[in-house]
Amino acid sequence: MELILDILYLYVAIYSFYFLALAIRNLNDKPFRIERRYSQYEEKLNLAVVIYARNNKQTLENLINELKMQDYPVNNFRVFAILDNCSDGSEVLFEKEAFINLINIKDVGTVGKDQAVSMLIERLSKDDTIDSYVFIDADRSIPANFLTAVNSGLRNHAALSGETLILTDNLGPIDKIKAAYQKYHMNFMRKARSLFGLAASADSGVFIIKKNIVDEIGSVDFKDINTELKYSMLLSKIKCPCTYNPNIQTYVDTANYEFRKPRLSARLNLFKNCFTQIWANNFVFAEHTLSLLNPNIWLAMIIYAVVMKHSFRYYFFVDFKVVFFTFLLLVAGFGISLINSKLRCKEILLLCLYPFYSFCHIVKNLPPVRLVRNKIAQREELPENTEKLSVDAFVMNNDGRELPCRIEFISESGLSKIKFMYKNKKFVTNKHLRMIDALQEIKRKLYEYGFILKLCSSCKYFTSNVDGSTNMLKGFCNSDYPSPSIKEPRATLIWNSCSDFEAAPMTDIFNEIIEEQGIAE
Repeated sequence: MELILDILYLYVAIYSFYFLALAIRNLNDKPFRIERRYSQYEEKLNLAVVIYARNNKQTLENLINELKMQDYPVNNFRVFAILDNCSDGSEVLFEKEAFINLINIKDVGTVGKDQAVSMLIERLSKDDTIDSYVFIDADRSIPANFLTAVNSGLRNHAALSGETLILTDNLGPIDKIKAAYQKYHMNFMRKARSLFGLAASADSGVFIIKKNIVDEIGSVDFKDINTELKYSMLLSKIKCPCTYNPNIQTYVDTANYEFRKPRLSARLNLFKNCFTQIWANNFVFAEHTLSLLNPNIWLAMIIYAVVMKHSFRYYFFVDFKVVFFTFLLLVAGFGISLINSKLRCKEILLLCLYPFYSFCHIVKNLPPVRLVRNKIAQREELPENTEKLSVDAFVMNNDGRELPCRIEFISESGLSKIKFMYKNKKFVTNKHLRMIDALQEIKRKLYEYGFILKLCSSCKYFTSNVDGSTNMLKGFCNSDYPSPSIKEPRATLIWNSCSDFEAAPMTDIFNEIIEEQGIAE
């Protein structure tokens, strides 16, 4: 027991000195200010801007316009837009548009960002005119000096990640706490590490890397946050670490942003795999590997509480005063870290609530608690008689803005229900005899909150096909899209959608359903 306490204290004591050093270093960000001041005078590199879009028509159009207004020479960058199975008419934006090189992935389903980007990289691998890739998601917005800041950052580093500024106007209380923590993490931890020349994790939402590095590795890895961390470790291992640069800024609306954090299990597995390789002559990789073990605030506080209590009452290899002193160093480091973190007073209060959110999140994901939650969530399921279909869809608000969601059509022992999911929120209908009735319940619920479900069954061009079936899943599309020469109504399903969607009045839909019920009876 004594040996375990010794190891735990050394762990938090070293982290306390490390944290304080970062806090003091972050007080002086002069190198970034100098880089920003003289960025216009750097020799211009040839950049390939790669935009990944998945039904982001409105934000994509805005991003393209912002790229056209960059203060970077137009002859020194090209824009490649990847449309991954988009059904919102995004391709219309590129009609007669020479500024954009379009890669439109259709008729093969959604391939995902990782595969889509890899396909483009393979195509561009033999293009010797490209110096660096700039990967950015279509839901981002950028300032006029974005590419200039990217070019300046690439002068000293081979791979870069930038600052993501979240528009917090419509965030809920929990998300505001997470947003405050993320802002603090970027403006303190990531920036201070960069000032020390240490590595940062890649963010596929905005990621810049020199082409020769990609050619050497062979690809990028954008499957999820865990693989992005793994890819960052690979860059550190080949001595081309990803570096955080706060001058490279993008903006994202709350509706399009997902708060992500690598899982603890993924970090521990990655540490285990990398630890045996840290003895090579590569300080950045070794430090990056050890940083995977950074404790959260609760772990540090618990260890200090246990060690201080033990050292105050019993013999310990260091005196209680030494333990208390290192604890004060950690507290002082936190206070100093707030000075240049650009947090407002309200955000500091939200940041102080983050440990409580973190504690609740840890408890929620403990294996016994997770097992109970899963059992409660699945208490009505009958796996042997259950069929499920998942569909990616969108809801539109009163301003015509589209928000991505997911819908599960579930059939259980002859009864139908639907699960609607948006981010961490979900709504499950009651059980109905017909699937179309469950869908009506979902549409009614959304309509009460000012949203319209963008599916064929909610479109004014849709008419049901009364074919005698119970669920009434089929219908006809009476739109002339995509060609006015098509005279006959085309067959469709209630969960399909296209870019020619126009919402039908809810009262008309209700009357239509009533009439169909009368016919069916």
